[in-house]
Amino acid sequence: GDTPFVREREWQVAQGVTIWVDPSASMQFAGAKGAASKADRARVLALALAILLLRGGERVGLMAPHLPTRAGRAQTEALALGLLSSPPAQDYGTPPVTGFAPHGRAVLISDFFGDPRAVADALAAASAAGVRGVMLQILDPAEEDFPFDGRTIFESMSGSLSHETLRAGDLRARYHERLAQRRDQLGQMAGAAGWLVHHHSGGGSLAPALLWLHRALAEGLGC
Repeated sequence: GDTPFVREREWQVAQGVTIWVDPSASMQFAGAKGAASKADRARVLALALAILLLRGGERVGLMAPHLPTRAGRAQTEALALGLLSSPPAQDYGTPPVTGFAPHGRAVLISDFFGDPRAVADALAAASAAGVRGVMLQILDPAEEDFPFDGRTIFESMSGSLSHETLRAGDLRARYHERLAQRRDQLGQMAGAAGWLVHHHSGGGSLAPALLWLHRALAEGLGC
């Protein structure tokens, strides 16, 4: 059988931080002309976080497209290329259930507008692999405020879904209620799995979200 030393070495090799940035079409949304999309901001956040972790000696990788966790400066370029290599997929993203570093940590960045059951499945898979992590919900200011009024046509980014209304303002209260319910649901799922969840609006600086992610991984998860 394996010696305790070998088992300990296997445990250490398995450690690492894996990152997933939602590549779905909905992440391409930007509410203001010339503003960065949610996807752009998410990728910048993910890469900045990875650089901080790598500088601290961490092993960092991607869940999808899969990039094994590695340490060192050379991994930065591989991570950047991986983050840019995912073309927009379906309307709404679903976190992967594979690609975790066993007994490591994970970061999921998305608007989390997709099926919440997919999030639950991902968290269950992570728990089975001994993985704890953080979820960052990133939204555009227009998705936070719902500034629409009068005749409005709402379309998904892929164009597959469309809804027209003459009184968009009447939907504001219901929209905010649904958004609050989704956030509560994310919080409940995260808490049950031993994960942490945070929300970021794309209208401000990325620094607070980056600081939260770094601290949550280093301190909030007891790692």
